[in-house]
Amino acid sequence: MMIKKEFYIPSADGVHRLHVILWEPDTEVKGVVQISHGMIEMVERYEDFALFLNRHGYAVIGNDHLGHGLTAGNNSDLGYICPSNMSATVVADLHRVTKCAKKKFKNVPYFLFGHSMGSFMARRYLMRYGMDVDGAILAGTGAQSSLILAIGNLQSGFVRMILGDRYRSRFLKASAFGSYQRRIPHPRTQSDWLTRDVDVVDFCLSNKYCNYLFTVNGYRTILEVLSYIQKKENIDRIPKEMPILLMSGGQDPVGNYGKGVKKVYDSYKKAGIQDVSMKLYPDDRHEILNELNKDIVYQNVLKWLTQHIG
Repeated sequence: MMIKKEFYIPSADGVHRLHVILWEPDTEVKGVVQISHGMIEMVERYEDFALFLNRHGYAVIGNDHLGHGLTAGNNSDLGYICPSNMSATVVADLHRVTKCAKKKFKNVPYFLFGHSMGSFMARRYLMRYGMDVDGAILAGTGAQSSLILAIGNLQSGFVRMILGDRYRSRFLKASAFGSYQRRIPHPRTQSDWLTRDVDVVDFCLSNKYCNYLFTVNGYRTILEVLSYIQKKENIDRIPKEMPILLMSGGQDPVGNYGKGVKKVYDSYKKAGIQDVSMKLYPDDRHEILNELNKDIVYQNVLKWLTQHIG
């Protein structure tokens, strides 16, 4: 039997409490996997994945980021991260969860799993706290050109100046996600780019923690973290012996249909990271853990963890 525990720890923002979930196997724990979830979702969505890892001896822990899930605390804070140092604060929160988990699970391998926005935060985590984990899996990640980031900063800065940091902007949403459906024939909903599994899409559209407009502050956070993690001097801070697996759908617009993932892979190889690998699933969209072939994805994650647990 799996043991599930929910609790709260203080956020690095000095205001909120992080909602944390721990899924613990009833057998000896051979390793720990920490989840860094994506934009406009919550860590609870990873329960099926966590239970799979539990069955193979891994404890799984994760928190709702600032502005997300039960950490937000109220609807007005959904999509709002914090006033300043946004992504650094989210990453500091991730490290607080790491320290919490390591107090309970001593002397076992520790891995970080980040999806989408959570993969961007995980990449920044490796640059600051890389020595505290034994490997990382980055799913649904990507890269943006300096031009796109500059345009995004101009747009978000203008909207912020006129309407404020907490404004929920349909314009910024359209700028960020407007092209994501273009390769999908006869899309059924506005969120079909997430996965081919219609039940998952419908859940996201019906759940209040997975369907709300991000604030200007939230978009600024993503632009900020992307700018940070793509700088060569920051990539060079990742420990060279850090095992890293990049996983993405071949039809994922966040990773520019594989091109952005390859760009991240190449930048890590160029930086001298010794054990970096990449796996693309040709027909999968953005959420590979929620795709029609998720069982294969799960098994590939387990295989990689098994290879790196020594």
